[in-house]
Amino acid sequence: MAVRTTVVLGGGVGGLVAARELRRRLDASDRVVLVDRDPTYRFAPSFLWVMTGARRPEQVTGDLRRLRRRGIEVLTSEIRGIDVDGRRVETADEAVGYDRLVIALGVELAPEALPGFPEVAHNLYELGGVEAAGRALRAFGGGRVLVLVSRLPFKCPAAPYEAAFLAESVLRERGIREGSTVDVFTPEPFPMPTAGPVLGDALKAMLGDRDIGFHPERTVERIEPEDRQLVFEDGERVGFDLLLGVPPQRAPQAVRESGLAAESGFVPVDRATLGTSAEGVFAIGDVTTIPIAGGKFLPKAGVFAEAEAVVVAKRLAAELAGRPSTALFDGKGSCFVEMGDGVAAFATGDFYAADSPAISLKRPGRRWHLAKVAFERYWMRRWL
Repeated sequence: MAVRTTVVLGGGVGGLVAARELRRRLDASDRVVLVDRDPTYRFAPSFLWVMTGARRPEQVTGDLRRLRRRGIEVLTSEIRGIDVDGRRVETADEAVGYDRLVIALGVELAPEALPGFPEVAHNLYELGGVEAAGRALRAFGGGRVLVLVSRLPFKCPAAPYEAAFLAESVLRERGIREGSTVDVFTPEPFPMPTAGPVLGDALKAMLGDRDIGFHPERTVERIEPEDRQLVFEDGERVGFDLLLGVPPQRAPQAVRESGLAAESGFVPVDRATLGTSAEGVFAIGDVTTIPIAGGKFLPKAGVFAEAEAVVVAKRLAAELAGRPSTALFDGKGSCFVEMGDGVAAFATGDFYAADSPAISLKRPGRRWHLAKVAFERYWMRRWL
């Protein structure tokens, strides 16, 4: 029997789970190749614990090359292009042919797309950025802390609100909260709008309980590092002493130029099977665009990438074995909202509900913080 090759692009949540599940389910003679330019896996849900000092960077990272011990070929190289007609991936080092392809490249951070962001904002989506943010919070003498969502869409929709809660908690622990303010500025109409206004109103109330200002529908045009000011599209200026930022994000260039992407740059997929417009090509996670009710799109979050990866692995394994598959992605997911002080909230939702996402938010408490700690430990052990 001829050797068949399934290539997985990206070593984030979706790519890691897809590669592991494919290797477990496929015939031993089938190749599974994981391609990523960076051999280090970073567990993004714990980044903000690095900011607070509750975690060290080495506790939330792992080496993807360890997957070779499980029979997965790991190629560390930059992905330059995806040729769906030629059924190959062009990397900086070689061309890799495939029989099946899973695109799990996530989003590309583009802080340079917002003038002034790289010079003065602490990037909450990079490990070095949260380390620097933590140092800045511990050295902060008081003043105005801003959490900025620079552009839509962005991944991990709870992250800026978690950052605000945790920064506020650090300021209280240090005894400088009384002389400081914490504010969130975002283009969103309310927090996590894809989940609906009920969850958004609940999060606004939680922010209010901590005296954290919430400023919706505000799009920043540029940041002036010298004056330490945000300049918004309407010309208003807002000063800051410490800026924690969500950078602009876009689909990776190789995806945008692949012929698979929509005008947004992200890849439309069948929302149940994750199939793309090209035969034998699937896309999962943040790199996709999946319409849901109300003219919205499925949030870009790791919980969906993981579930989609399992569905695609099941479908590909069945297909390559000549069997039908009933595995379908159901649009269900959950999210922790870490609030500091050993407390978290927890939301679950069905984002494929007919009229609008059906969301349930659990009352904040210590049990949800402990559940997130347990989830972190489980996830790192299970997949790495």
